[in-house]
Amino acid sequence: MIPAPRIEPEALDPYSELVAQAFDCVSPAVASITARASNGRPLGVGSGVLYTPDGYLLTNSHVAGSASQLTATLTDGREVSATLVGDDPETDIAVLRLTGSGFAYATLGTSSTLRVGQLVVAIGNPLGYQATVTAGIVSALGRSLRTGSGRLVESVIQTDAPLNPGNSGGPLVDGACRVVGINTAIAGGAQGICFAIGIDIAANVAATLMREGRVRRSRLGLAGQTITLDRRIQRTLQRQVQTAILVLEVQSDGAAASAKLERGDVLLDFDGASIAGLDHLHRLLTAELAAREIRIRVLRRGKLLDLAIRPNLG
Repeated sequence: MIPAPRIEPEALDPYSELVAQAFDCVSPAVASITARASNGRPLGVGSGVLYTPDGYLLTNSHVAGSASQLTATLTDGREVSATLVGDDPETDIAVLRLTGSGFAYATLGTSSTLRVGQLVVAIGNPLGYQATVTAGIVSALGRSLRTGSGRLVESVIQTDAPLNPGNSGGPLVDGACRVVGINTAIAGGAQGICFAIGIDIAANVAATLMREGRVRRSRLGLAGQTITLDRRIQRTLQRQVQTAILVLEVQSDGAAASAKLERGDVLLDFDGASIAGLDHLHRLLTAELAAREIRIRVLRRGKLLDLAIRPNLG
């Protein structure tokens, strides 16, 4: 009998090779996350990626933050209980700790060197389908995304790698098998517009959560909205920025109340800089500001007032 000729596996094209390589490298570190209430009622499912061998896992705050019970299902079928180390709704990042050790884990890269048009691969568990991979490109960088807490997250990655419910919290991976983002959202009503939190932000938040259990930021104790100033007022104030913040509410026990801010005040300047709106103010309210007194300028019933405020650490 003449033996059948040996057929060598066909070599992949360079694009397919990169996608397959990224999947082979990172998929063992990807887990399906099941969140339940205290009574066992399912709250939802998502994805996550292990980044240390002793069981630390990155996912989304909206996947795990409100759960009382968490279970991670690994690609080899094992179900492992997980605990919430901490979550930060304002960046939609959470850290879990899986019971056990010796886990497969992914390498974290950097999102600061990504380029528009670069290949990226999304790995997750959409609609219950385990270890699913989709591929696309970086469509845009430096996007802003409003999370469920209302805060605007900067430097978000936009990609056309298709995402579906269940992909949230899974890794976005580059062609060198490094995690460059944490998938978080799909633009409603659109096709091929998906977003991931850059890994530089996610890793920084994760380190803080592992160290302190939460991310602390300065807070002023007020509610407001961004408004457009009347052009006559803008010219009178010789102000380059046309927008400012209208104070809608002042918490009785907050920093704003201590500084004598009032409902109806218009916040113009904060720490020597013109304030363009709430998102601008959020970016300035770092934890370090709670250690010092800040000069602010407000417009109250047609009069300019210079006040001092010491933000609270929250």
